[in-house]
Parts: sequence; C-alpha cells; structure tokens
Amino acid sequence: MLIVISPAKSLDYKTPSVTSEYSIPEMLDESEKLLHRLRKMSPKKISDLMSISPALGELNFERYQTWHQPFTPENAKQAVLAFSGAVYLGLDAPSLSEDKLHLLQTKLRILSGFYGVLKPLDLMQPYRLEMGTKLKYQRSEDLYAFWKSKITPKIKDALVESGSNVLVNLASNEYSKSIDSKKLGAEIVTPEFKDLKNGKYKMITFFAKKARGLMTRFIVENEIDKIEDLQAFDVDGYVFNPRLSKEGKPVFTRG
Repeated sequence: MLIVISPAKSLDYKTPSVTSEYSIPEMLDESEKLLHRLRKMSPKKISDLMSISPALGELNFERYQTWHQPFTPENAKQAVLAFSGAVYLGLDAPSLSEDKLHLLQTKLRILSGFYGVLKPLDLMQPYRLEMGTKLKYQRSEDLYAFWKSKITPKIKDALVESGSNVLVNLASNEYSKSIDSKKLGAEIVTPEFKDLKNGKYKMITFFAKKARGLMTRFIVENEIDKIEDLQAFDVDGYVFNPRLSKEGKPVFTRG
C-alpha cells in the first residue's frame, strides 16, 4: 500500500530534525529546469504568477536565487519534517519512532510542483510552487504538462517497492491530477473526511487536511496493507460511514 499526499505552503526550517537519516530527491534535474525559468522572474512577476503578496514574492525570489546543490543537512531539511501545514500537523512525523519513519519512507510519497515526487526523508530546500501554477516551460503549458509523464512512473516504481498495487490517495485534487491514473494501473482509494455542520456532513478544508495526515499516520503505525482495514480508522472522532461511502471512496464522518 502506497500513500500520496500534498505538500504544504508553510515550512519549518527552525526546529531541529529528529533524525540524522536522509535521502536525496530523485528529480532534481527537472527541478533545475523550472529553477532556470523562475530565476529570470522579478519578485513582482513571481507575485503575479502565484497570486501572492509582494512580501512573499520577494521571499520566493530570494529562495530561488539561493537554491543550490548539493543538498546537505546543513542547507536543507527532510521534506516530511520541513512541511508544517495541516496535513503534517495530523501526521506529526517528528513523534514517530525511528522504525516507523523507515516504514514511512517506503509507504509515503509527497507530490510537489517543484520537486515532482519526494520521499519523506528527501532533503528539501525551501520553495513555493503549487502544482496548479500556470508556469510555462518550453512546450509545457503548465506544471501538469511538465510533470505528469515524469511523476506517474515514479509512483508506479514506488508501488512496486511498497509490495502492493493499492494507492491511497490522500492528496488534494490539485496534486492528485498530476498522476495519470490510467497509466498507473493501480487500485486507487480516495478517502474523504466530513464534519457535521448545520445538520449536514460537509468537508471542512482544515479538518479534512489534518485528517489526511492522521490517516497517513494510522496506516503506518498499524502497518495496514488491505483496503478494508482502512475502515478501522477511528482517530480524532472520525468513524467510517458506510451509508455515504462508495467503492474506492470511503467516507469518514465526525460529529
């Protein structure tokens, strides 16, 4: 069983890493191509491209100017420890045991608009480039066109490494669209998380993101390999809701 999740906009490079182990991203040559394009942009152009504030435009301009190889623990941080958004709050990777971090390295892949595919312990220098960004590169009109044919084989390889043909899609639509599901040839399961609000079950973005991280942790801690065993997920008040669920789309509700 392989899990895919989205990256996060918020990053934490101040908190020391809990492990000295690391790996190197496999698609840095592709990242360099995008970097070459981004480095030619002014802070204002970056702000306009990404619909971010002038201050964030300046920050990311500096990030792309200073980004360099080789990656080391002194100038980069393991991806699963560097991202700090809601998904990663739920996953809480720093509190996993060393054995579970090793398992996470096999079971999890992080989809990225700049790095393509990251293993949890891949060193990563800070960046911002969401998969939905309309960044053109040569004949590629956007990042989906740039990445899809490159990401899909990497996910296929990771499925083989995981020993299963089941992909648990815990990424957002923006990122899961970067995988060509038809060419992947895997059994894809996309869990959904909903909270009771005004008498109806609805997806509340922050809670749903955190729940994706909670489920990632649940799968790794319990070494789950079968789709049906996902129904046992009962963390933070969520329980499997068979009435709302469909094949390939189990729904977990709370409240």
